Amino acid sequence: MLGWALTFLVVAIIAGVFGFGGIASASAGIAQFLFFVFVALFVIAMIARAVQGKPPV
Repeated sequence: MLGWALTFLVVAIIAGVFGFGGIASASAGIAQFLFFVFVALFVIAMIARAVQGKPPV
């Protein structure tokens, strides 16, 4: 999922450089959404691991 966020970020940067503002803002929005979903899932996984009694990696 982090890979998809980085892909959309790169697409947004390239579209911004070439002047495609609509595509750049849409791609940046998708990248931002995917990044926050990735972070939320990571935190949930770390909490679940700690509840099970395993040390964090």
